[in-house]
Amino acid sequence: MEAIDVITAKRDGGELTGEQIRWVVDAYTRGAVAEEQMAALNMAVVWRGMTRAETSAWTQAMLDSGERLDFGGLDRPTTDKHSTGGVGDKITLPLTPTVAACGAAVPQLSGRGLGHTGGTLDKLESVPGWRADLSPEAMRVQLAEVGCAVCAAGPGLAPADRKLYALRDVTGTVESVPLIAASIMSKKLAEGTASLVLDVKVGSGAFMKDAASARELAETMVAIGTDHGVRTSALLTGMDTPLGRRVGNALEVAEAVEVLSGGGPSDVVELTVELAREMLRAAGLDGARDPAEALRDGSAMDAWRRMIAAQGGDPDAPLPAAAERRDILAPATGTLTRLDAYAVGVAARRLGAGRARKEDPVSAGAGVELHAKPGEEIRAGRPLFTLHTDDPARFDGAAEALSDSFAVDGPARNLPLVLDRIG
Repeated sequence: MEAIDVITAKRDGGELTGEQIRWVVDAYTRGAVAEEQMAALNMAVVWRGMTRAETSAWTQAMLDSGERLDFGGLDRPTTDKHSTGGVGDKITLPLTPTVAACGAAVPQLSGRGLGHTGGTLDKLESVPGWRADLSPEAMRVQLAEVGCAVCAAGPGLAPADRKLYALRDVTGTVESVPLIAASIMSKKLAEGTASLVLDVKVGSGAFMKDAASARELAETMVAIGTDHGVRTSALLTGMDTPLGRRVGNALEVAEAVEVLSGGGPSDVVELTVELAREMLRAAGLDGARDPAEALRDGSAMDAWRRMIAAQGGDPDAPLPAAAERRDILAPATGTLTRLDAYAVGVAARRLGAGRARKEDPVSAGAGVELHAKPGEEIRAGRPLFTLHTDDPARFDGAAEALSDSFAVDGPARNLPLVLDRIG
């Protein structure tokens, strides 16, 4: 088999066979197919698309490139959640221990932030002592003893995806639903979970800006999961406005702890409970316990504390705080009708909470505090945002990003928190 034949077949609109896909992904991973050839094939996929069978085979080929975790034999069913990323999306933090408190095991492999979206590992690393790296053996022990773990994916999981994603990132071939879906699902299937819930974000702060493309991505990923024997469903959720009232690593951990304590912003609580119920349904535990009760009675908090401690963290230690703060004041009195998630994410990154390149460091205490959400009243001269950073030279760039991020008494065009369920 030769790479040029696979490239031209897809370039001309043909459907690749499973044998062709397995060969080209394996050969590229081994270095037998050149970077420029795989770049050409990726571009052909961007233009021509893939059928369900092709996408499933592409996912399987990436999955077969590495190891697959196996959590069979645990005394509780396994379930996991994946979010396509957003601003203030701290949901994994309260969600994982809540689902564990309701009887499931949650093996949550998470990532770091890039661009305007935050990363779960960056957030948790603001907890003193907490470590992201767990071996498969340590993860299994923690799932058996605690019921949940949030950690980094090891290099042995879907190595073909790591190499392919780096190539797509520099060749303008990221924006392809089949390639995005296969990338996400190859890693999630490698976790070995029995069921999976996808949180597919829609809106200005999401990768998918409109509901039609988000639905296409969700349906594609649900189909891949189903084809691979994993019970999979998806919720389409709004990301026009940031989740919660704090955006930034330690800031979001503090807000997640508020939710686990029975308080916190209503949107974070609502989405945590909705996703927890969906995960428990997928795990066959929908009649076992209500996640809202686990938040109220403290059992979710207990699971959080055990999880943090099991990974070396101190759940009682003070979280890092930024050295500098600056308020941005509301220019008028009225009702806040728009708060753009993308602009807030950019501001948080400029303050040091995120990274423009994968190698950039992040500041644990940096970020943006929101004093109002759409639908709430604001008053001229009162704080609308509080900026947190260790470097005051960053304030002006963040303020510039926020200058057109909101509207007062204008038309409201905010998406509902949960738009639809798929699967």
